[in-house]
Amino acid sequence: MKTQGNASVMGGRARTPCAPRRAEDCPPHLFPRRHRPITAQSIFPIAWLCLAFTVAVTTGQAQSENLLDQWIAAQTNLHTWSADVLETRALKTLSQPLVSTGKVWVALPNHFRWELGQPAQTIAVRQPDQLFIIYPRLKRVEKYPLNGNQTGPWRDALALLDASFPRDRADLDSHFQLLSVIQTNGIVEMRLQPRSQSARKFMSEISVTVHTNDFSPASTELKFSDGSSMRNDFINGVINPPINASLFETNFDPNFTLVEPLRQ
Repeated sequence: MKTQGNASVMGGRARTPCAPRRAEDCPPHLFPRRHRPITAQSIFPIAWLCLAFTVAVTTGQAQSENLLDQWIAAQTNLHTWSADVLETRALKTLSQPLVSTGKVWVALPNHFRWELGQPAQTIAVRQPDQLFIIYPRLKRVEKYPLNGNQTGPWRDALALLDASFPRDRADLDSHFQLLSVIQTNGIVEMRLQPRSQSARKFMSEISVTVHTNDFSPASTELKFSDGSSMRNDFINGVINPPINASLFETNFDPNFTLVEPLRQ
């Protein structure tokens, strides 16, 4: 395996506008570098938020709190989850949004796999203590530690990654302020704002949309401070499916270049 200490190999290229309309057709170095470590290249992760409703009614404060508590309570019965995903990224550097399809698998509390493109052009694998972003076409792997020792924006980003599957109301409240809850046609959208000032420097708002019948994710959206956004719509979601543990392993080609951006 080749290990490279300088992550600027990809980041140093010019941000030329990307003609393709699919996210998997656009190399990662064309995306604003300040978003890359934080958003983990548009995986879940973190990944996940709201639909634009043509008709919506904002609930009262008491009902909002009740829906939020129901959402969190429902997570205790959720152990695994999988879905097809439609991701749309709107970037300030591109005239048209990038659209890509993929698949996501989640095994709570700390495993997931996120694939974009067919065949997969971007693969994100989260393990308990590390996160890998794999680019098969570019023969490149990025590794991020998840050991809780990080500070600043990266530590805030780790909290954001877990926003769609909260296990505790107090922990959620410590990281986010609830801006609004909107319910319509069996869907609930919750708009959250990071409490951390450093987190708000790169991400101004998160929206999480869930189905009211089982409170599973319907869509997510991340809004960044530079005006760009990342939205994921989840289709054919399945609660507690059997998931092979091998999905959360990283068996990439030993000839791939491995970099660790946070050590730069």
